[in-house]
Amino acid sequence: MKNLSLFAILLAVVLVSPGCSWFKYHRADKPAASKNIVTPDMSLAAKVISYNTVGRFVVLTFPADKMPKVQQTLFLYRMGMKVAEVKITGPQQENNIVADLVSGDPKVGDTVRAE
Repeated sequence: MKNLSLFAILLAVVLVSPGCSWFKYHRADKPAASKNIVTPDMSLAAKVISYNTVGRFVVLTFPADKMPKVQQTLFLYRMGMKVAEVKITGPQQENNIVADLVSGDPKVGDTVRAE
């Protein structure tokens, strides 16, 4: 009888010790793993560094590797609102280029985008 109770205790310890590892635990509210896709922003972006009211042109500064094409139309934004339209005319010096004012009211510091 002593061997039987020792066997029963040993059997209980062996069965209980792995615990929940015998069962796969899945939470229903656990979010599925998502794969984020990161794409670089390849759009033209610049700033107005100078505005000539008499000649109605602006000087724009671009990143060195992202210069616009001559005759390209761009838009000026201030606090997210479109405020002017310009057309690239040149000349270009390093990462600065001149654009003629088509319409609107540009100010130094406005953001320039292609759309």
